[in-house]
Amino acid sequence: MDQAEQLRNIIKMNNQSQRPLARVITVTSGKGGVGKSNTAINLAVQLRKMGQRVIILDADFGLANIEIMFGTVPKHNLCDLIYQGKNIKEIITWGPAEVGFISGGSGIAGLSNLSRDYLTYIIQNLAELDAIADVIIIDTGAGISDAVLEFLVASGEILLVTTPEPTSITDSYSLLKALNRHPRFKKEATQVKVIANRVESEEEGESLFHKLNVVVARYLKLPITYLGSIPQDVQLSKAVMQQTPVSIHNPNAKSTRAFENMAAILCDKELNKSLQKRGMAAFFSHIISGKQKG
Repeated sequence: MDQAEQLRNIIKMNNQSQRPLARVITVTSGKGGVGKSNTAINLAVQLRKMGQRVIILDADFGLANIEIMFGTVPKHNLCDLIYQGKNIKEIITWGPAEVGFISGGSGIAGLSNLSRDYLTYIIQNLAELDAIADVIIIDTGAGISDAVLEFLVASGEILLVTTPEPTSITDSYSLLKALNRHPRFKKEATQVKVIANRVESEEEGESLFHKLNVVVARYLKLPITYLGSIPQDVQLSKAVMQQTPVSIHNPNAKSTRAFENMAAILCDKELNKSLQKRGMAAFFSHIISGKQKG
């Protein structure tokens, strides 16, 4: 029995336990500096305010954006679960508004070399996140790396953050093109939702999405939808300097209301009725099996 078959059996055993499955949302961008991590954090805070239990996995390895913006330093990260025998609850750091986050560290690169017992242990621990959180937000690295694409391919729901800058729109298209070409990407099982950041008006955000959608529909035949826009807001910049999410720092800020509106759309059961929850065990087994095939 190869490791891919072993992974499928592990997932099947976890699914048979009738655990609830968390909703996994992956936040990404075609380039750095467009506000991706800030978007992930503030959506997490707003979803928490709406009664959702939320955990962020900081998968932007080498950068500590989430912990910096939360103003807290985690004691443990995903490497400690994989290599040091920590359990899943021990590596969760609780930030503002009772939003949990897990620092990814750099341990995922070596997952494909682990034994079956190790994989079983890791996936069973990750499956426990489905009971701890309703929503798990994956904050990927920026750009088009193999690591980022692995996370996107494994995700059924992708939030793509872009800005009106021509380079940002071009890089967003390049990311979607690379994703669309990935041999394990299934467009019919993936929802891609675009967020326009740092816009001067809602009209500018809609125009940005239209420009991107025209070329994506024509050349990639990939359906994408518009989640909403985040306005230019000095209050957001002040919150970043204070290492506090603007949704907590200033509940009445323009950007806070924008995050609140997008979170409400994400929570709308009618709009998301076709969305299938995969859970964290299935999410990570997809990544591991992809590394093994590579």
